[in-house]
Amino acid sequence: MLLLPEYNGKNLLGIDFEEWFHPQLVQKYIPNKKHELKISQGIDKILDWLREKETFATFFMVGELLEEKPELLDKIIENGHEIAFHTMNHNRLDDENFKEKFKDELDRFNELTSGRSKGFRAPTFSLNKNSSWAIDYLIEKNYLYDSSIVPAQTKLYGFSNAEISPYRISSENLLNNNNNNNSSLIEFPLLISKILGKKIPSGGGFFLRFLPLKIIEKGIKTYEKLQIPSTFYIHSWELTPEFMPSLPLPIMDKFVTYHNLSKALPRMSKLLEKFEFTSFERYIKSG
Repeated sequence: MLLLPEYNGKNLLGIDFEEWFHPQLVQKYIPNKKHELKISQGIDKILDWLREKETFATFFMVGELLEEKPELLDKIIENGHEIAFHTMNHNRLDDENFKEKFKDELDRFNELTSGRSKGFRAPTFSLNKNSSWAIDYLIEKNYLYDSSIVPAQTKLYGFSNAEISPYRISSENLLNNNNNNNSSLIEFPLLISKILGKKIPSGGGFFLRFLPLKIIEKGIKTYEKLQIPSTFYIHSWELTPEFMPSLPLPIMDKFVTYHNLSKALPRMSKLLEKFEFTSFERYIKSG
């Protein structure tokens, strides 16, 4: 059984590497057909940025991008970063009939990455009571960790009563440490902050672009005092907004997708300059 890594003062950075047509709020408004890859053109920019910030990251990769551009894997690995799984086509885990496809997708991603992937993140954090079966599949395929739990409730995802520190997760208990059943999978829940006593996701994505940076920094410092790593995510299209097409979405979906898009990279840069971040793989090994 893999022991929970000891806190080492570093935080975790995951880059959800996906194309412009993958986000859930975009998928439902575009035809289901072959699309031109645009965001993938920004891989060198992202790698140069990480090199400049002297930071290693985990790339949670949508598998079909490696089928189209296998050179993405080489570039990520050669620069010392980690590859992890984000499904093959950015499907929600709780989509109808997806359970039957998931095991095959794990096998396919294993082939594409020569067995390098040991971590997983569910698209749109769709790990929930209807998709908890995914944990058993990950354990069966010798995965070491998951990072799909947000310990705050939102309209799209999250659990208000989930633990905030890393814990052993199981399909029977998604939210708390599983000491009794010797679960071998570590959960790294996303950072949350409190505003007027209310739990708010603050570990990246829309919330990185929406919340004042001081609130996010305060959340990281709170975790530091508790000796808990802050787990962050940022999308590839947030780091390369120049490649993200402007799509005619409904008002709220457009707001969530595009609000302060140009500020995501500079805001994340400030956090990397102020706090230490690393990949999940390196964090686990150092613990």
